[in-house]
Amino acid sequence: MTALPPQPLSPLDGRYRSAVLGLGDHLSEAGLNRARVQVEVEWLIYLTSHRMFGSTPLTEQQVRSLRALVDEFGQPEIDRLAELEATTKHDVKAVEYLVRERMHALGLDSIAELTHFAATSEDINNLSYALTVSAAVNEVWLPKFRAVIAELRAQAIEYRDDAMLARTHGQPATPTTMGKELAVFVYRLERIQKQIEHNDYLGKFSGATGTFAAHVVADAEADWPRISREFVTSLGLDWNPLTTQIESHDWQAELYGKVSHANRVLHNLATDIWTYISLGYFRQTPEPGATGSSTMPHKVNPIRFENAEANLELSSAVLDSLAATLVTSRLQRDLTDSTTQRNIGVGLGHSLLALDNIQRGLSQIALDRDLLAADLDANWEILGEAIQTVIRAEVSAGRSQITDPYALLKELTRGKRVDHAALAEFVNGLDIGQAAKNRLLALTPQTYTGLASALVDHL
Repeated sequence: MTALPPQPLSPLDGRYRSAVLGLGDHLSEAGLNRARVQVEVEWLIYLTSHRMFGSTPLTEQQVRSLRALVDEFGQPEIDRLAELEATTKHDVKAVEYLVRERMHALGLDSIAELTHFAATSEDINNLSYALTVSAAVNEVWLPKFRAVIAELRAQAIEYRDDAMLARTHGQPATPTTMGKELAVFVYRLERIQKQIEHNDYLGKFSGATGTFAAHVVADAEADWPRISREFVTSLGLDWNPLTTQIESHDWQAELYGKVSHANRVLHNLATDIWTYISLGYFRQTPEPGATGSSTMPHKVNPIRFENAEANLELSSAVLDSLAATLVTSRLQRDLTDSTTQRNIGVGLGHSLLALDNIQRGLSQIALDRDLLAADLDANWEILGEAIQTVIRAEVSAGRSQITDPYALLKELTRGKRVDHAALAEFVNGLDIGQAAKNRLLALTPQTYTGLASALVDHL
């Protein structure tokens, strides 16, 4: 058997690549290196613009040329970094050398030693990860998350008045509406969305052990904490003043925990929609040319929601691991976070793939109102709750002498099917006021939905 040409090991880079392509622009090795170049370049511009160590501000053209290394970062830079790292055996050092090469080409050798000045590799890395993760979440993951919520919201409103049999513990229960049930998920997901949107993205820039030691030796008069804060916040990040060599990664643990929480709510949604499809409440729209089963041509399988389930589980497994491990670093530094953080894209990628499947799945279902109505009409016994509650109100008001209304209704309905006629006969024989009887006789499973429709207005 001949060896295959090089193949992607992860399905995110193979079969499902098109669905997660946007994340690769930020959370790939190339995306990380581009962010590293950005941090190195911006630090150099900051130092010269503040005339530190005898430097003078760069010209506008020189600034543009340096930033072009970031803006035009592509395959030539990726290849050159690989060549440099083959010699340095150190990824951040390779980035420093790439920036120095650009400076040499611009005739800026006189300030070359300001490149990577007083910076430990983690000063560059932590800012780069904050930049790439922030971009990935805000520019790629959140828009897809919002799109799923928007589709759910639209369906919640569309189906707000469509009564259906609820199934607490999987058994027939007090009716609700499909719209209200979808609105529950919208409300849950929107809360998490707001939390993710307001997550902090922290950065540090304080040297080998977070003490500004080398900085102070180089210039004891400079206000290095202020300089650090100004530089970090200039990148659009939040400044962390107290760290070891590494930024403590708590913001990452918080973010991944929130995304994992979103995953689990989405998993709940996927299993509920799958069940509604199984019950026939939702009909799936066949895709032209698609095959549901290799042997049963009639089938339209709910594969979008099944695929989403699996990918949500994988995503949460990775993100939970990241959240648990990144918050621990031995003493002032160990390297466990380095390889761990390279899997951020894997965790977010499986979540993004799941969101894509849910969005597509929701667009391919339609409510079967006739089946919902038939299901309700076959379960008149669910009105037992309403009847015993009205009896209790009548007893309390002095209009009935019935004792233990619950037991009375349990005897009539528990484990039994009771039709409309039987319930009507039962109600007519009750010792309650006529107004109460009339309310109960007018009630049907389709109308016993309380405020379900109005509750959708809370969205």
